Amino acid sequence: MELAAGKSGILRNVVLRFLFFSLIVVVVRFAYVITIRGESCTAGDDFCFFSSSSTSPENQNLVTATGGHLDSSSSVTLNPTAAASPDFNKHVFFYTTVFQNLIADGFLSTNSKSLCVGTPAGDDVYALKQININDSVGLTGLPHRHPFNNNTFDFIFSGNGALDRSTKPSQSASEIVRTLKPERYVVVHTSSKDPYSFNSFIRLFKPCTFIRSRQIDGFVEITMKKQIQQTDENSTNQCSIEGKQELVKKIEPLIESEPLKPWITLKKNLINVKYLPSMADISYKQNYVYIDVGARSYGSSIVSWFKKQYPKQNKSFDIYAIEADKHFHNQYKSKKGVTLLPYAAWVKNESLIFEINQTTIRDNDNGNERGMGRIRRGESRKSGSGDVVQGFDFAEWLKKTASENDFVVVKMDVEGAEFELIPKLVETGAICLIDEMFIECHYNRWQKCCPGVRSPKYEKTYVQCLDLFMSLRRRGVLVHQWW
Repeated sequence: MELAAGKSGILRNVVLRFLFFSLIVVVVRFAYVITIRGESCTAGDDFCFFSSSSTSPENQNLVTATGGHLDSSSSVTLNPTAAASPDFNKHVFFYTTVFQNLIADGFLSTNSKSLCVGTPAGDDVYALKQININDSVGLTGLPHRHPFNNNTFDFIFSGNGALDRSTKPSQSASEIVRTLKPERYVVVHTSSKDPYSFNSFIRLFKPCTFIRSRQIDGFVEITMKKQIQQTDENSTNQCSIEGKQELVKKIEPLIESEPLKPWITLKKNLINVKYLPSMADISYKQNYVYIDVGARSYGSSIVSWFKKQYPKQNKSFDIYAIEADKHFHNQYKSKKGVTLLPYAAWVKNESLIFEINQTTIRDNDNGNERGMGRIRRGESRKSGSGDVVQGFDFAEWLKKTASENDFVVVKMDVEGAEFELIPKLVETGAICLIDEMFIECHYNRWQKCCPGVRSPKYEKTYVQCLDLFMSLRRRGVLVHQWW
């Protein structure tokens, strides 16, 4: 009896140990499915706990990477609802054709480690796997930081105009470039069609170079190649006018004949102005900046013109008011969204003499009248004439404040100093950062008070003003005559 009881106890221990071992195997398998694969397993697999009946077996191999801190091997299955859509197979067929053409043209291969960006359904990733590009993952959205290391992928694709819907296209493009290997390709489908927005879109992907574009299914397919970035110091002064030449042809013509009453003619001409945002999409920009050089009061041109009349395409602009006349400085202290630079825009950092002339203009903020201010170099100061103000290098400040990925609008009313400032902007290449410009050019115009008598304040002629405007337009700057 004792022997039988001993055998029974040994058998019980063996059974318990087997069950315990089986439990360990189940737990390990569970941990693998959840933490390693990060997905529901395929129906019919051993120890399959999370097989989804709503996902067809042929779609369960589709994987797309999600946001979060994942490495390149992490994946989840596609959205079952999206996969069940009647358009899913049609989209897969479309992307399969796209990728096969890219393979034929040498931009993609079956050995390419590939990423699809902005793919909520995962149809493009599935299409890649259908043509045996198995090392493929996707990001369901457009995160501002991809969960991948630098120089990870051989090929990156963004379809269906996903980047067009990004709230921060510059950051989205930068992440694509960061994770793409040098000398490899990125292909994007965008709805960008006008030349200006097309070239703005391409510049987001620097240092990628443009390879080709083609129309495909309502989108423009753009292929770019990532280059090893090199700094060319001699290229900083060279403007890219691609996309701007056509716009310059469309804007209002310059007033070629000198007006007898310029204070009336130029103001009326404002209704003829064709603004850049009314002709092109400005969405593919990083920041939006308005700079009022010679702003005077807050209500002068910032409120009465830029805030009320300039078309902004629902973009929020950073506003800078540059005004040396201390009479207006207090007005800006309580104004949110406006940065006051209480200095004189100039060609270098130096002290200047600021003089107020006798011709007064009504202040829109308080109804008072105030003469126009004019700067002169310190050595030309007359005894007791004017105040000493600080001038600053406007071109260098602009280069530090804005980039070519920003949309920059400049209004300039500087009482003749434009003939100093504009050449400096051109010389330094800072003019390339300005997308649209409004300049009041000061010349020896006819006076209101005295018919047939020209103003002695300025030495330049109207012809010289026209030359200034035409030279800027030839450089691709959309410049308008201000009053």
